Amino acid sequence: MGVIRTPPESLDRPVPAAKSDIAREFGKASGTYDQASRLQRLMGEAMLARLAQKNVAPRTILDLGCGTGWFTRELQTRFPEAHIVGVDLSPGMIEKAKSSSPESIQWLTADAESLPFSSDTFDLIFSNLMIQWCQHPQTVLAQCRRLLRSEGRLAISTLLDGTLWELKQAWSVADPGQPHVNRFEQPEIWRDITGDVLTGSDLVTETIRLSYDSPMALNRELKLLGAGFKGEGRRKSVTAPGRFKLMSRAYPSEDDGCILATYESAFVFWRAP
Repeated sequence: MGVIRTPPESLDRPVPAAKSDIAREFGKASGTYDQASRLQRLMGEAMLARLAQKNVAPRTILDLGCGTGWFTRELQTRFPEAHIVGVDLSPGMIEKAKSSSPESIQWLTADAESLPFSSDTFDLIFSNLMIQWCQHPQTVLAQCRRLLRSEGRLAISTLLDGTLWELKQAWSVADPGQPHVNRFEQPEIWRDITGDVLTGSDLVTETIRLSYDSPMALNRELKLLGAGFKGEGRRKSVTAPGRFKLMSRAYPSEDDGCILATYESAFVFWRAP
């Protein structure tokens, strides 16, 4: 069992929004999330492919940060004999997931940092793009370690510093000194956290770039996902249209007029001893 270290504050670590704000914003987006979740599908499918290579046959599965239940249902399709539980912080997301899923899946609104399950409960924990919203990711990983049975599998994805750097740069021109883009953990800190809590874990990083028709299309997708800026310093009033125009002009464009958005992704795979 690794020692959970507190990352040094001097590295200017991201400060997530309050849990109530995160739950509310994602709940509001529960009706539009699936239509906008290109990155989420891409990264979730990558984790499923990795699990398929390992020939896992779990009896109990936890989808941690299940959102609308897209991958919870996919897990049930792939492992029809397993008992599957979907957990999310947002009651709105859980209601959406429950309304479009078979009754065999169990749903629960709960905090990933304090999960109400007994130790050694699950054979597989799957968590796709959830942990970056948590205040204490090392606590979440420790919870996963506690809940996994011997030889159980963990597959988790997150985003790292450098994500949406183009958008951040464009906003710095259009609205200097005002944050508009969520901050994510630095790669070296994430490597330390996973190495400490999940001894022997496999950390895989990948740069993913998605194309959009315009910066406004990117902004619209983030809004549909409920993934807009949630950090400290968030404007209390609506951003003026003129600033959006300035941001769009400052955003680097491709020869065909489209834009690219960079997502620095990380995948953690671990097998419990």
